[in-house]
Amino acid sequence: MKVLVLNCGSSSLKADILDENGVRLGSLRAERLGSDDARYRLDGAVTELPGADHGAVLAHAMAGLVGDHQLDAVGHRVVHGGEAFSAPTRLDAQVEAAIEELIPLAPLHNPANLAGIRAAREFLPAIPHVAVFDTAFHATLPHRAQAYAIDHDVASAHGVRRYGFHGTSHAFVSRAAAEFLDEDPRELRVITCHLGNGASACAVEYGRSVETTMGMTPLEGLVMGTRCGDLDPGVVIALARELGLDEVDRMLNRSSGLAGLSGVGNDLRDIEERASKGDERCRMALHVLTHRLRKHIGALAAVMGGVDVLVFTAGIGENSALVRSRACQRMEFLGARLDRDANRDAKVDRATPVIEISEPRSRVKILVVATDEELEIARQACTVGLGQDQIAGGLPSIPIGISARHIHLTQESVEALFGPGHQLTPRNPLSQPGQFACEERLTVVGPKRRIEGVRILGPVRPANQIEVSRTDEFFLGVDAPVRNSGDVKNTPGVTLIGPAGQVTLSEGLICARRHIHMTPEDAAVFGVEDKDVVDVAIHSEGRDLVFGDVLVRVKASYALEMHIDTDEANAAEIKRGASGKMIDATGRVGRLVRRKAWR
Repeated sequence: MKVLVLNCGSSSLKADILDENGVRLGSLRAERLGSDDARYRLDGAVTELPGADHGAVLAHAMAGLVGDHQLDAVGHRVVHGGEAFSAPTRLDAQVEAAIEELIPLAPLHNPANLAGIRAAREFLPAIPHVAVFDTAFHATLPHRAQAYAIDHDVASAHGVRRYGFHGTSHAFVSRAAAEFLDEDPRELRVITCHLGNGASACAVEYGRSVETTMGMTPLEGLVMGTRCGDLDPGVVIALARELGLDEVDRMLNRSSGLAGLSGVGNDLRDIEERASKGDERCRMALHVLTHRLRKHIGALAAVMGGVDVLVFTAGIGENSALVRSRACQRMEFLGARLDRDANRDAKVDRATPVIEISEPRSRVKILVVATDEELEIARQACTVGLGQDQIAGGLPSIPIGISARHIHLTQESVEALFGPGHQLTPRNPLSQPGQFACEERLTVVGPKRRIEGVRILGPVRPANQIEVSRTDEFFLGVDAPVRNSGDVKNTPGVTLIGPAGQVTLSEGLICARRHIHMTPEDAAVFGVEDKDVVDVAIHSEGRDLVFGDVLVRVKASYALEMHIDTDEANAAEIKRGASGKMIDATGRVGRLVRRKAWR
């Protein structure tokens, strides 16, 4: 399989042809587009093309780049997908129009992305073209991480919310870190720091983005090459009154950040050299950059209740030992201890893409990872582009089970609540073999209120767990995280009251992540594996809904059924006995397309 990846910047263009192993079969680089100095380099040969834009370069160079390669798909980086796009999407005229409507949110990026899309689709009309959005990886941000604290009606009317960026890089390096550590990415809490001319950090919990530093636009968050990062909105208002809105826009995007602080430009190498010779403005630029970075790392760790892996990537993250060292100062409270020698010597490339720079005793693994956004785009483009034509229809429906609030207990807790030697009393069997609802009920007490008569499910388990809906957690006054069943570490606790006593738990309250139980035979039919994540479409009377981020759980003792809570069922007006259909990344009902070589 071969995929052409196009990454069009405001005045630059990168194009690579990759095979399924990530090997570059061809490379095109263009710079200074739109100026008299416009040029491109194709496999080492430089061609001057004064005044050329993206379309002109592609028209001039595409035949030489593609050559005899039989391409399977074209992947296009698109910076802003807004609320419309939360996954890689096959391009057509309607999708192009939607990307164009998002230009006000990314005025420097989306126009260039569109120029590349249109030129490439004209040159290669017969193969699938797929848009891969920088914002898509952050579609899993919880609402509390998406929202700005402004008037709700104004925010809704104008689409004002936090989207996040650099998603392809954060997705790639978080998975690469897990592979290097031989861990499942869905069992790690990872902070990824993409530090280049543009910079952002991301909290990746269980393989999903749960918080990030960039917001509605790429201006928010860390100090960047020419962008300011976090800024008091009052500063913008005051400067706009004095300088005018357009000038403030230009300054915050093009002459702030490292360039504004240092006075010598945005190249960190120059700033580090000048700082080492005593330049106070360059020293201050480094101090502000690393202070903000360290502050945001701590905040992201707090969001996840800790961190297992800290990753540095992109131009600065991969190459500046000084920035990494300063960012990791005073991180011992998180369990992160930097190996100074390993950090100084770390050099990553495609041959050695991951290097550990933490001390052996460090609880948190600190890694430098060479990002490869082109490979990530190729993977996603190939899956969507080829999957469109390889969908097997006629798959079975998936029964939907509505899970009301309930409690799982250890035997020790059973006896504390109901008396010594007490055994749970089965009331009726549940859909999963061996599971049953019990006659016993308990009162759950939170900081604000209590819920009476919450049923216990059996048999007993190794750990206590209380599963509630979002409505329940607000009622109780507890902020319960969305977790896989059984994963209760660092979750809130509550008090349980029974007829013979009470138990105060330090952890155990969760909102259960929606999931599907399957046997291995079912998984083979649907083309999935244990711990895959899929989407399921529900058809109901006027409330059709697609549930995303559905975890697949495969075990021989399971029975096929998708579990959602009462809030989710009410949102789609699902009645008992309902069923859903698995959908693939193209939005069509059918088999989930798996392409292991690109994963």
